[in-house]
Amino acid sequence: MLHSFTRNYNDLSTEAGFQFEFTCDCCGNGYKSTFVESETYQQRQKSDRLGRMASSLGGFLGGKAHDLGWAVERGSSFVADRYSDRSPAWRQEQEAAFDAAQAEVRPHFQKCPACNKWVCPDCWNEDEGLCTNCAPREASYVAKAKSKAMQRDIDKAAEKTTVWQGKIESRTTICPNCGKPAGNGKFCSSCGAPLGTQRCPNCGAEVALGVKFCGECGFSMARSGVCPSCGHENEPGMKFCGECGTKL
Repeated sequence: MLHSFTRNYNDLSTEAGFQFEFTCDCCGNGYKSTFVESETYQQRQKSDRLGRMASSLGGFLGGKAHDLGWAVERGSSFVADRYSDRSPAWRQEQEAAFDAAQAEVRPHFQKCPACNKWVCPDCWNEDEGLCTNCAPREASYVAKAKSKAMQRDIDKAAEKTTVWQGKIESRTTICPNCGKPAGNGKFCSSCGAPLGTQRCPNCGAEVALGVKFCGECGFSMARSGVCPSCGHENEPGMKFCGECGTKL
């Protein structure tokens, strides 16, 4: 027997009964059919109960009654085995339940004549007689287009907006001791020599740290800044003691 409307469904059937789930080809939402209990499953349950009762009665009476109980139990087991692997009777029930499920659910779907998709009411354009993928609803499409235009305008305006006006500079400090790039610290990353400059106390020229004599006047940069009055250690080049004011 041929079945139509079978592309967008999931079979949720079990040994105990039948149920099917049908989904929309556009949004994926859908409906489940009503659960239908399997008659073969009911028969199996009855045969199992009959077999257990006969076995219990036969064990209680003994003799031939026990043999009769064993025979009935064996027969019920045969029926159970027959339906455990989905018997032809169960298959026939499944087909009938599937046809009934289609009849139950099909009124909730429409088939789009343009793309042949089965769609739910939310994805069906009643005015155009097409799915919303083929013929979007006017109000929804206008709102979507306005949203895209707004995003596009914001992106264009953002591209023209100046948000930073600083200067981009790249400075490389060369170590006066080893001549290699020294990095950004207070000491050279290659040789460890101190970086920066100091002012010559004699002529005021900038002299690199670690250099012993001024390159402008030859004045010794190693002169101590110790105050002769209070013994305070002053920076080289200071003319007066920063602690007591004594002339250095």
